[in-house]
Amino acid sequence: MTPRRWQDDEVSDDVAADPDAAARALADALVDAGRGAGLVAVGIAGAEPFEDVRRTLVQRRHAGLAAGMQFTYRNPDRSTEPARALQGVRSLVVGAWPYPGGALPDPGTDRPVGRVARYATTDHYAGLRGALGVLAGVLDDAGFATRVLADDNALVDRAAAHRAGIGWWGRNANLLVPGHGSWVVLGSVLTDAPLPRASAPVPDGCGSCRRCVDACPTGAIVGPGVVDARRCLAWLVQAPGVIPREYRVAVGDRLYGCDDCQEVCPPSRRGPTEDGVGEGSWVDLVDLCDADDDELLERHGRWYLPDRDPAALRRNALVAIGNVGDPADPSVARVVGEHLRHPSPVVRAHAVWAARRLGRHDLLDALEGVTAPEVVAELAAAPPPPR
Repeated sequence: MTPRRWQDDEVSDDVAADPDAAARALADALVDAGRGAGLVAVGIAGAEPFEDVRRTLVQRRHAGLAAGMQFTYRNPDRSTEPARALQGVRSLVVGAWPYPGGALPDPGTDRPVGRVARYATTDHYAGLRGALGVLAGVLDDAGFATRVLADDNALVDRAAAHRAGIGWWGRNANLLVPGHGSWVVLGSVLTDAPLPRASAPVPDGCGSCRRCVDACPTGAIVGPGVVDARRCLAWLVQAPGVIPREYRVAVGDRLYGCDDCQEVCPPSRRGPTEDGVGEGSWVDLVDLCDADDDELLERHGRWYLPDRDPAALRRNALVAIGNVGDPADPSVARVVGEHLRHPSPVVRAHAVWAARRLGRHDLLDALEGVTAPEVVAELAAAPPPPR
C-alpha cells in the first residue's frame, strides 16, 4: 500500500465509509510526518497494560538490582499502565530520535578531561519532543486526544518501543533499532485514536553475541537484558552519596554516563556515521572544579543531579582527576587541595581519594579536625591502587 497523508478534505468516499481504511490512512500519515520530523523509526502499539514489565520491575527492585534508581521503578503500576497517563488511550505512537554514536575522537588536549555519555552531550530529548509534537498535531487535527511522553516516569519507553515493532531487546537492556542500534532516544504519543498495530516484534538480532557483557568495566550486565544498577557506572555517577570505592578506578575519566556497552555493540557500530560525534563529549575537569555552583547548574543543570546539587559533579570530577590527572600538574594539585576544604563532606571524601590515587599524600597534611563520617571513613580505608 502506498502511504498517503491524512487530510480531511481529500479523504475518499471509500476511506470515509471504511473505519479500518481511515485508520490505516492516519497511521500512514503519522509515519510520513514522523520521518519528515527527523524520527528514524515510527511504530504503533496497543495501549494495554505492560503486565510482564510491571512484574519484572517489581522483581528486580526487590532483588536490589535497581539500587536507588527511581524513574519507572518508583511506581511500576503507574509506568506500565498507559491509561493512567491518558484516559481512554487506545494506541501508542512511538518514535526513535537519533543521536551521534560511533567511535569517540581524541579530546585534543593534554589537560585532564572527563567523558560525557553521548545522549547527554546536548538536549537530544528536545528534538525528540519536537518530533513527537508533530505527530500529536496530526492526531489533534484528526480530532483525537493526545499526550506526549518522553523521558518520563509515566511510561516504560523501551517496552513501548518494543511492542510497537521499532527494535529488539539487546543483551545490554537497551532497545536496538535496525540500522541505528541503541544510539536513539525514545518517546511516545498516547492517543485515543484506534490505530493499526505493529504486526510482529522485531526479531532478536543479538544471537550469541556477548560483546557488551565482556566490555562492561564492572560486570554489571548479569543476564540477557538484565543490568545490576549497583555496578553500572552510568548509574553510579548519577546516584547520590559516595561512589563505592571498589568501582572508582573503573570510573576512569567518566564524568556523566557510560557508553561502553553501546560502543562495542555490532548493530550500533553498523549504524550510520553522523556529524557531531564527539561534540560536547569532553569536559575540562579543572575548569569544572573552578566553576561556582551557579555556573555548573547553568552548564549542566539539565543532567540528573541528586537534589539539584552540583556537589555530585564535583565528586565525579575528583574521581576522574584521580584517575587521569597529572600528579605534577599544579592546577590538578590546587583543585584537589581546594576541594579538601569544600563544605560538602562527600566532596571532601572524594578529594581525599583523588589525592591518594595521585600519590599526592602531601595534600592531606592540610586536613584538620576531621569529623565528617564520610571523610573519616575515606582516611581509614585502604589506599586506592597506585597509578
